[in-house]
Amino acid sequence: MTDSRVLDVEIHEDRHSENMMINMGPQHPSTHGVLRLVLELDGEEVLKCWPDIGFLHRAKEKIGETLSWHQFIPYTDRLDYLAPLANNVAYALACEKLMDIKAPPRAEAIRVICAELARISAHLLGLGAYAMDLGAMTMFLWTFREREEIYTLIERICGARFTTSYTRIGGVERDLPDDFFPKLEKFVKNFPDRVDEYEGMLSSNKIWHVRTKDVGVISKELALGLGLTGPNLRGSGIDYDTRKAHPYSGYEKYEFDVPIGSVGDCYDRYLCRIEEMRQSTRILAQVLDTIPSGPYMNREGEEQLKQVLPDKEKVLTNMEALIHQFMVATDSISAPEGEVYFAHENPKGELGFFLRSKGDLHADRLRIRGPSFANLQVLEEIVPGHMVSDVMAILGSIDFVMGECDR
Repeated sequence: MTDSRVLDVEIHEDRHSENMMINMGPQHPSTHGVLRLVLELDGEEVLKCWPDIGFLHRAKEKIGETLSWHQFIPYTDRLDYLAPLANNVAYALACEKLMDIKAPPRAEAIRVICAELARISAHLLGLGAYAMDLGAMTMFLWTFREREEIYTLIERICGARFTTSYTRIGGVERDLPDDFFPKLEKFVKNFPDRVDEYEGMLSSNKIWHVRTKDVGVISKELALGLGLTGPNLRGSGIDYDTRKAHPYSGYEKYEFDVPIGSVGDCYDRYLCRIEEMRQSTRILAQVLDTIPSGPYMNREGEEQLKQVLPDKEKVLTNMEALIHQFMVATDSISAPEGEVYFAHENPKGELGFFLRSKGDLHADRLRIRGPSFANLQVLEEIVPGHMVSDVMAILGSIDFVMGECDR
């Protein structure tokens, strides 16, 4: 990424050139956030593209080094704010790896439900906005119809629709209500037909083919060299999914396929996300059939009890539990010395948390590997040579979110 001050110098270096320098963003509707692209144009053809980020920077990593381990959980909602449940799970798993805590089987199954609902929701918004940017307004309305159903499910899970803060170190905040399961079962039953509708609208549409096929091609070598992950990597033909390569939360128990592209263009990346929604639905159906009973928080062992939150009902009726809640939720619980890295397969790609502890009440170093940050590097390589109108197609196919890019 190029510093914006350097960009300004480059823009004014050659005033006699016939090429035109323009800004796309940071307020352009197709950048879906505060992303600025500086484009050098020869007529309608893009000669160079410089991504310029940092307009949304919020110092999350530094905040994570001042707050306690539990206090940072709500801040993860604001990373990929289109999939907050998945962010919660990723951070909790990193903390559990550091603290040597294992969530109980029911909590793991609930976390899989959360992560896959978040994946479908994020892909729906990405697909709807992508299609709308290229002129298919109907797709945006259809995908938001299903997203509303998912938000209703999320509301039953934790009481919130957007900023969830549901996962906890050692498990989840609360168990799923009984009426949640028939609602999820109904969604799982009906959603595959909706995905067929999306494909019926786009996959055989000639205009969609012209706008996406052979546009924004990312080679295997380029995808690996720039550290791309998620559908952007798999769309280029690389068979890598963290859920398969390094299973967590019981993903090894579920049968699902990892969709892989062949060309690496905008169309392949679209197809990968379409199929990922089908596979997420397949995983959710298996979780519904096999979800175990038991506790939703691991409170076994005296040492572990000190690090996890007590039962909420006891907090409201028992003074010792109230004190325990206060100590865990503020800054009275320390993690053992050490450092860990945990990678979670988020909708945009690999969301990683690096945690280093010196035995204090908070992280000595917290580093977030945001997949959108790595994925946006490719714009400088693949945008040149295309027309200005193709830039919107490429941006939509990358499917980034600035919340995890400007951390």
